[in-house]
Amino acid sequence: MDIDLLIQNVVVFNAYCKKFIPADVAILDGKFLYIGKQAIGQLHPQKVIDGKGKYLIPGLIDIHMHIESSMATPQAFSHELIKNGITTIVAEPHEIANVLGLEGIQAFQQAAQNCTVDIFWGIPSSVPSTSPELETSGCEINLPELEKLLQNDHVICLGEVMNYVDVINNPHAKTNQFITYIKQKSPHLAIEGHCPKLIGLDLAKFIYAGVDSDHTQQMPLGLQERFLNGMFIEIQEKSLTPEIIDCLINNQMYEHFAFVTDDVMADCLAQEGHLNRIVKKAIQLGMRPEHAIYAATFTPSQRMGLKDRGSIAPGKIADFLLLDSLENLVIFSTYKNGQEVFQQPTYSDFTALPDSFPKHFYQTVHLAPVREDSFRIKADTTRASASCRIIKVSDGTTFTQELVADIPVRNGLLDWENSPYCLAAVFERHGKNKNVGLGLIAGAVIERGAVATTYAHDHHNLLVMGKNKQDMVLAANTVISSQGGYCVVDNGKVVAKVDLPVAGILSEASIDEIGRQVALVKQAMQNLGYHHHNPIMSFSTLSLPVSQELKITDKGLIKVAEQKIVDIIK
Repeated sequence: MDIDLLIQNVVVFNAYCKKFIPADVAILDGKFLYIGKQAIGQLHPQKVIDGKGKYLIPGLIDIHMHIESSMATPQAFSHELIKNGITTIVAEPHEIANVLGLEGIQAFQQAAQNCTVDIFWGIPSSVPSTSPELETSGCEINLPELEKLLQNDHVICLGEVMNYVDVINNPHAKTNQFITYIKQKSPHLAIEGHCPKLIGLDLAKFIYAGVDSDHTQQMPLGLQERFLNGMFIEIQEKSLTPEIIDCLINNQMYEHFAFVTDDVMADCLAQEGHLNRIVKKAIQLGMRPEHAIYAATFTPSQRMGLKDRGSIAPGKIADFLLLDSLENLVIFSTYKNGQEVFQQPTYSDFTALPDSFPKHFYQTVHLAPVREDSFRIKADTTRASASCRIIKVSDGTTFTQELVADIPVRNGLLDWENSPYCLAAVFERHGKNKNVGLGLIAGAVIERGAVATTYAHDHHNLLVMGKNKQDMVLAANTVISSQGGYCVVDNGKVVAKVDLPVAGILSEASIDEIGRQVALVKQAMQNLGYHHHNPIMSFSTLSLPVSQELKITDKGLIKVAEQKIVDIIK
């Protein structure tokens, strides 16, 4: 029998017994034909490769992630994934949807058509993440948009249901309408969830509604409760702790979880990797390589109904990696549909594709330059100080806490510049209402200067934080003039920036170039005193009103658990 490719002398990962077995591997028409030794003499390959004892595993599959988190286009992102061994992803484009709606999603899907990586899609279920009463996004995704997106053959799930408060308490909410529609019209689709810290009856209600997965930061007790209630858990890096790994191992939960990345920034992607990095870290924390690989190949494929991949077996798509090292996951080469698509050092650099989106995608920051008086907070009191709500930021998490402290009052205004706290402002930039939300920030944040960005989850309005008005004005106006980006200012000078002109959240440069700029921004933020392991993600999620506990949008301060706006001054 004629075949296309025979790879001899490899150690093959068999997902069905979770073991490595020495074998030869035959490939025909982009699929695996035969894995074994006995029948090799009956096959006539066009090409033979000596695997020299390397490990052969399926291509890695990431079923919960956001391309936009890299600030790169799908083309640049795919180019970087291949060398990290990722051959299939399920992307949820709610970031660009919050700016440009259905048109943004469809343009993103169009840009992904010629990517080497297979890109499947989750339909954003929470655009905006909460409601127009709590935040202003550029567009919304409603039932008509859902129906249109379901016509795409590569849509395989309803993306993360973030507004768990509405799911639990409001049966007529848009999110519940989405869930009901999917259960009735497309019951084969997975429904992805986002329910940080949810336990007890509220967790049961969330699952009962039809949302049976969670990807948010886990703690051992909450994780066990989710497993006991039949949830599928997607473990991202911030949940990779010794306690969580021990819980997974001791309870033998290998069929009920997968590793995912969720958000990977360009500097981390360029320097440290993607899903392969998560797998390697799990192994370092004590999980057997067989189980870690299983959770990045077979279980994610099963969760998303991708029955044609995720294992090395006859009839499966021949997406696979050859590894020099199992424990360190050192990738020698990556194959897609039986064809080699990566091998060091022959892998070519990414060629940027400028102007690959519609022209108006580059003009989405509809905001006049800000002025110093934008950062004044009136205090209707005759007292020398006012008791204020303050958002406290802590290292190691994007969750915040609510503090209460007295702020000096001078001439009827909060004198925040002479307090220990920063001021944060969110300017509506989609051209809808010119809202400005103001709040005070404490904790592991900057001690001088200012930071501004339109990369502010999920509404992507202009978010500014600073210790003085002058630096805040410069940072904000630099981002406005660039039609989006990140900017750090210190003592009247721009010290680092990333321009993100596509929808105010993306660059068309390579991952390497974006990563270099992002690394400089991170370092500049840390130089200003932002003591957080990921200051960009910490800052960008200050405006995410579905992530605990107190956040800020263009509408003001949001009490997340109660989903209501509260005043700065108590």
